[in-house]
Amino acid sequence: MSSPFQDISYFEGNYVPSSSAKISIQTHAFQYGTAVFGGLRGYFNPEKENLFLFRLEDHFQRLVNSTKIMQLQFSLSPLELVDITKELVRKTGAKQNIYLRPIVYTSSLQLSPRFHDVKADIAIYVLRMDDYLDTQNGLTTMVSSWTRFSDNMIPTLSKVSGGYVNSALAKSEAVQNGMDEAIFLDNRGFVSEGSAENIFLVRKGTIITPSLGSSILEGITRRTILTLAKDLGYEVIERDILRSELYIADEIFFSGTGVQVAWVKSVDHRTIGDGKIGKISSHIQSEFFKLVKGNSDQYKAWLTPIY
Repeated sequence: MSSPFQDISYFEGNYVPSSSAKISIQTHAFQYGTAVFGGLRGYFNPEKENLFLFRLEDHFQRLVNSTKIMQLQFSLSPLELVDITKELVRKTGAKQNIYLRPIVYTSSLQLSPRFHDVKADIAIYVLRMDDYLDTQNGLTTMVSSWTRFSDNMIPTLSKVSGGYVNSALAKSEAVQNGMDEAIFLDNRGFVSEGSAENIFLVRKGTIITPSLGSSILEGITRRTILTLAKDLGYEVIERDILRSELYIADEIFFSGTGVQVAWVKSVDHRTIGDGKIGKISSHIQSEFFKLVKGNSDQYKAWLTPIY
């Protein structure tokens, strides 16, 4: 039986009950989406009686990079954020799988949509979370009518809050059309990513994924899959992917902090492979869950134990 979970957040430099972590309706970020955020997971291993945060420093390095790209006034280092987060999770007493959302936002109460010369703060909250999307039964997907924004519109290497309007439009379109998830094309017509996931195809035993030039977010889980797949002996290619390649792929799977590793059953009503999880997708998925739960010595440097 899991221990009681204390709903505590980090807000304005303090650890407070989440119910007290409130912003004003005049907050700059609330008005303009001028914020950057991250998402990371912690996995509880009951056999080891410990909770492991996955690639904590890497996530915070990307968050800090996002603040630099967007000119947010932010001074905390990735290592300082690691310490703050470890203490936060300990205060929650979490002994179950969790999701953490750090967000750096323009906290001033003022008008004018800009990033420079606006005060910024960080907030971090914690949720109990298992699967975000179904990782076992296969996802139905569709190519979205909405195009993934390009790096010259909104920097794609930064997780900018306002940019997720693009994702929300694609996700709603997919779900309202009876699908689980959307697949974006970039402004050139090549495959980009899901609404909040990176995408991988398998063709003739080779794993293929869009390169950074396809307007994708450089996902931490994506980076993990690239390393893991190569260590397992698979050939991995990063390149442009045609829309029609989706339909003739032997396997397709998504990766991301939220989705973890989840296989795709169909795209635009076309069954992928034989409609079952493929051998490579299954192998990658099982090894991924093994390592994030602290059951792989080879990748233990990616884990931060909490207790």
